[in-house]
Amino acid sequence: MAEAGKATALQDVLVVELGSRCGVSAAASLLAQLGAEVIFVEPFPGSGAADTSSSKMRYRSQFAAGKRSLIYDRRRDAALLEGLLRRASVVITSSDVDGKIAPDWATRQTVLCDVTAYGRDGEGAGSADTEWQIQAVSGIIETTGLSGGKPLALPFPAIELMTGVYAAGAILAALRVNEATGQGQFIDMALYDCAFAAMATFLPRLLAGETAPIRRMGNRHPMIAPWNVYRADDGWVLICVGNDAQWRRFCEAIDRPQLVGDTRFVKTADRVAHSDDVDAAVQDWVGGHCVERVIATLIEIEIACGPVSAIDGYPREANLTYRDMIRKVADGVNGHSIALPGSPLRMSETPGRPPTDVPMADSGRERCRELAASDVPASARHEPIRLPLAGIRIVEVGHYTTVPLSTRMLASMGADVIKIEPPEGEATREWPPAQDGQGYFFTLMNSDKRSVVLDIRNDGDAEKLRQLLETADVLIENLKPGAMARRGFSQSALAEINPRLISCSVSGFGVFSLYSGRPAYDTVIQAMSGVMTTIRDGDVPVKTGISSADLLGAEFAIVAVLAALAHRDRSGEGQTIDLSMQDIAAWMTQTLWTDPTLGRDRVRVVSCRDGYLLVEAVGESGVAELARLGETSALPWQALSGNLHSTGLRAAPILTVQEMLAAPRTTSRRLWFEAPGADGKIWPLLASPMRLTATPPQVRKPMPHLGSDNAAVLGTAVAIEEAS
Repeated sequence: MAEAGKATALQDVLVVELGSRCGVSAAASLLAQLGAEVIFVEPFPGSGAADTSSSKMRYRSQFAAGKRSLIYDRRRDAALLEGLLRRASVVITSSDVDGKIAPDWATRQTVLCDVTAYGRDGEGAGSADTEWQIQAVSGIIETTGLSGGKPLALPFPAIELMTGVYAAGAILAALRVNEATGQGQFIDMALYDCAFAAMATFLPRLLAGETAPIRRMGNRHPMIAPWNVYRADDGWVLICVGNDAQWRRFCEAIDRPQLVGDTRFVKTADRVAHSDDVDAAVQDWVGGHCVERVIATLIEIEIACGPVSAIDGYPREANLTYRDMIRKVADGVNGHSIALPGSPLRMSETPGRPPTDVPMADSGRERCRELAASDVPASARHEPIRLPLAGIRIVEVGHYTTVPLSTRMLASMGADVIKIEPPEGEATREWPPAQDGQGYFFTLMNSDKRSVVLDIRNDGDAEKLRQLLETADVLIENLKPGAMARRGFSQSALAEINPRLISCSVSGFGVFSLYSGRPAYDTVIQAMSGVMTTIRDGDVPVKTGISSADLLGAEFAIVAVLAALAHRDRSGEGQTIDLSMQDIAAWMTQTLWTDPTLGRDRVRVVSCRDGYLLVEAVGESGVAELARLGETSALPWQALSGNLHSTGLRAAPILTVQEMLAAPRTTSRRLWFEAPGADGKIWPLLASPMRLTATPPQVRKPMPHLGSDNAAVLGTAVAIEEAS
């Protein structure tokens, strides 16, 4: 909750939200939380706005909240809209759905962001495909579901929301350029690009040249067991036993010591090879207890676990309430209060402002007239254009996905990112498949960074980190809450080291939390945020195939850091940021809070002779047609798709990861490419989905060998053998 009297990151920023896609609204909502004034432009009643999974008007209460409403009638409001556009700092459109609305002159002074299905060029450009069609052709549906079962669609607009968060980050970066130069620019945001980026965990094997098909894993982990959802006597619980030591503790805690010596279960690889037997043994214990007892037993021995939290008006989880993520807001349309998510942007100086009301339609018209008639602010600065984060130094103490992904994106915007690794290297550095001991996943997540080895448990290395932070603008870390403080880097200590430092912590449940010491993985967060309860195979809750909590956590870190830099540019103040992946994942489910069935009657996965087809209803007539459609077809998917064309249904093939990687739309947008490392070895790299046309992100080089940059960064040589 934003504190009274606190500053906002975006002062005097006017955003005109023209586009009708959910991604447009998600981006504008985050900008509103950061202090921008947002005009929510609604279609004139009877204008024939499409009723699709991508339309923000299907979820008006969520997306209009905290904004000013203007109903736009083309016949009477052309001059009003032009005045608003001339006054706006940011205009957000979705030209594939709505057509071109913003004028050509907009980017001379304005940041113009266009959110579309496939971007402004390349294969599919201009095609107004919906959320679920993008889920189908990107591999996201194919990778979600139980092993051996049908692929499952995500029932909320996950890709629209992810694209919206990336769009908010790109807009903040463009505003930073605008502040320095007085110039606007165009941002080309494609849902497909963001969906491709979300598939990164599935790509290393294929990019390394392996040909084995990628299989759905359900809730299991490909390299660790037990890692699954189990049924207690009063609900479902997610359990992740991460290594051999944890397995021994687990067996002792549940009074099954015989499992430790079982030859099928001795090592992690043994347990993975016998996953069915492991799961049966765990289920035998879990099934005899209630969820609360299971959780209490496992938390005592530091095993990552959590209940599959229900959504009943909102996600029912105590920590979300504790962190003020559940807000009761007056809805001006129906006169009732509804539950909406608070702001996940918990920042010490410029906290995100949660919405306080849902505006009545057209209630902002008078304010729009005032804005349209006001003078356009003049820019007093005309510096040369350069990358948004040129000159910014970021220190990363991160591992796995969330923080490394966020800093990779910030590095592509020009930041000097220094990745601090322990002597043995970051946890994923050697994950297979690998090339000369360095993993493909690690390399994909860490492009354009420098590697420095420090063991900050050692006083000498802690002092080196302290000296490095004196020169830094940003620290981003995802250690367990309290870990940095125990090593001498508490928030008060960081403020003494560098008062201008922006310190961003990303954790499972937040620093301010009921569970600040609990271990958490993406799967646990999906369970405890409401995500898993929305995706079911029969009665079994299923996680998203993509690591959605990790990915959105990274995106929110990008937004928060850029917003904090905007505030520091004006005030000189640093600040602390406390991001909870649970908050962020719960935010992602918001379209299902008022109606958990929304979307389920609009989409179906049909098994065809040669694969699966995603079928989506358009409008009420399509819903009726979909109800008559069976779940299997003897036809090939292309034939069935053709038969459905004129029935109020639209369809898309559910592509495998291999098919998605080879698709023309992937290659035409150059979403991945190859580049040489410092040693001449060739590595695949992933492009940034944030396409700023005047200051395009630059992905140039793979992550170097461990400790390669110690001498350059610290001024003292560290032998590789000492760092390994």
